[in-house]
Amino acid sequence: MTETPIELDKHRGMAAQKATDIRRVLADVEVNAKLLREKQGVVEFQILTAPAASWPEAVAKAQYVLNLYVASLAPTDTHHRDLVAAVLADLVRLSEDTP
Repeated sequence: MTETPIELDKHRGMAAQKATDIRRVLADVEVNAKLLREKQGVVEFQILTAPAASWPEAVAKAQYVLNLYVASLAPTDTHHRDLVAAVLADLVRLSEDTP
């Protein structure tokens, strides 16, 4: 037995190597998506259960919810996207004015 690991990918064809790479990337994406869903659940639980203690916190909550709404819009729904962008800009502007 040797101390150095054998690189098995060298002995396979290019198509098989690419297929393996794709499977690895897809597995990583699935793990990351699961972690993201878990974090999203935590954030949403906090939004529901903990009232905002300040205007900046309220703005952050509103931004989160509006971004969820925008994500659900059809790409062609530019009118509603523009409305949300205007409201988000107002929230940011007004939260910067808050001491």
